[in-house]
This record gives sequence, structure tokens and C-alpha cells, in this order.
Amino acid sequence: MTPKKSLVVDCDTGIDDALALLYLLHDPDVDIRAVTTVFGNTDAATAADNTLKVLELVGRQDIPVAVGALTNWRGTFYPAPDVHGDDGMGNTSLLPAPATTPTAEPAAELIVRLARENPGELHLLATGPLTNLATALLLDPELPGLIEHVTVMGGAIHHPGNVTPAAEANIYNDPEAARLVFQAPWEVTLVPLDVTMTEVLTEELATRLREHGSPVTTFAAAILEHYLGFYERDVFGIRSAACHDPLAAAIAVGDIPVVLAPTVAIDVETGDGPARGMTVADTRGQYRNFPSQEGAHVRVVLRTEGTFPDRLTARLCEASAPVPAATGGPAC
Repeated sequence: MTPKKSLVVDCDTGIDDALALLYLLHDPDVDIRAVTTVFGNTDAATAADNTLKVLELVGRQDIPVAVGALTNWRGTFYPAPDVHGDDGMGNTSLLPAPATTPTAEPAAELIVRLARENPGELHLLATGPLTNLATALLLDPELPGLIEHVTVMGGAIHHPGNVTPAAEANIYNDPEAARLVFQAPWEVTLVPLDVTMTEVLTEELATRLREHGSPVTTFAAAILEHYLGFYERDVFGIRSAACHDPLAAAIAVGDIPVVLAPTVAIDVETGDGPARGMTVADTRGQYRNFPSQEGAHVRVVLRTEGTFPDRLTARLCEASAPVPAATGGPAC
């Protein structure tokens, strides 16, 4: 029997983080040991509240949730209500207030403790700013030797940024923390905009979720309404949305083939100029036999097959029975 993938998910639970959690929670081969939250799409406390709601939706109140960094290391915080709604969930108010509460243990301390208790077992999946991971590194410099792998959704290598021409949101929100995480001596997979912007959730897929009619798919379709609207208005011009965090989750657990992913050294621009938050990488090796780079330990995913949104939709439909109705619920 293949051993389960043991994850700690560090997120700023907005719409795509919620979809990523639902994708992982419906995988019997994935064991989520804890979820830690950070500022980003919304504030860290609201992200924790959203996480607890998602966990309770699927009956997983056993998974601990810890609140982490409230701001970046400079003391600032840039929420994204236009993308994720004021509540981080598309202003849906669909799920009830959670019956459970976050643990009193801070996120970075929880990460360090679980790594110490399970050396070499844990995979860290980060889908928000990297402040919690960087803080954990400062708490325990030996952490890289205790973690099996790190997967990060963030950055833009050849693709334009999504908050500035140079920078992607998760990295821009705390460039100093991101730089520390990428330079630490652990194995990292980076899932940047270069690939997440090519895996697109369509209106058709959202309709399939809505018509399926289970509590999970109804929730997923509801929060996607706001997300699709943002992307239609400000990005694509049609009702479709990039599949950022769910794609990173699928790559973390090895669910989808990666077509192009050179291993490089990553740096982050931490100055105050227009390039602040830019992820810097030399990817010339993808085209020809280029000398190996000193310190190269970040696998940067630049191309996948473009079919993951169908897999995400099917996973959520197949894993959750539709709510009974007089006319019967359509299958996905």
C-alpha cells in the first residue's frame, strides 16, 4: 500500500484556497495534519474562520487550525476583497459559523512542533504569503532537514505579475519572508503564474458543480461566482478563472503530470523600487545544456497539460453525493 502524503497546509483561505482544501480533503491518500493561516486574501483570523467552515462542511473538525502572521515583516497587509470578497468567500455567507475554534498554538510554532514530531514525513503546502514558513525557519534553523518537501503557489518567472508588472501577490505581500524561504536548504517546488494562469476554470465547469447539487459542489459553485466575475471584469474578459491554489495542491501530492519544470536558484527582489516582490530565476537550462546553477534546489513548474480544472470538478462531484431532489441531481 502506498503511504499517505502527510501535509501541513499554510494558506490565506480565500476562494481558491478553499477549493484546494476541498480537493485535498477528498483524496483518501492525503493526510492533512494541520492547517495554518496567514494574512493575504483576507486577514489571518478570517482565513482561519473560513478554514474551519470548510473543514466542518466535510466533517473534518479533527484537523487543527492555527492562526499565524497578521501582517508581513514590515507590518503591512494588503487584502484582496475585489478578488475574494470582503469575507474571503465571495460574500456568500453560505456556511454557518464554525462550531470549533483555532488552536492557541501560533502557526509557526505548530509547524516546528509537527516537523520535530514527524521528522522527514511532512510536506508543507503554502498557498499564501510565506511569512509563517519564514518565521518557522527563524524559530528552528534545522527545520529544512526535518521537512520532506515544500510546495509554494506564488511568483511569476516569465509571466507578468498580478499585483505589479513584476510581482505576484503571495510573494509581493512579504518579499523578505519569501526570499528566506527560497534560500533555505530544503527542496522546493514553485507553482507560479506561468502555469496557474494556463489552467482555467470555466463557466461550464462552475455550472456542472452547481447542477450536481451536493453541499460541497453547491458551496464551490457559490464562491466561484465572485471569482469568475473578477476574472471576467479585470483579467480574461470572459467568465473563467485561473486555478492557482488547487493546481499547487495537486502538484504537491503528485496528481498531475508536470511537462516542464527546471530546477533553479530563486531570488526575490526586496528593494522598494518597481521590481519589489519579483521572483528572479535563470531558466535558460530548459532550452539547452546550460551549466548547473550554484544553490539550485527549487523546481519551477512552467508547463502542465492544461486539463486540471476538469479533474478538480470531477473530484468534487465524485466525492460528494448530490442532495436528494424530486427531479434527481445531474451527474458531473
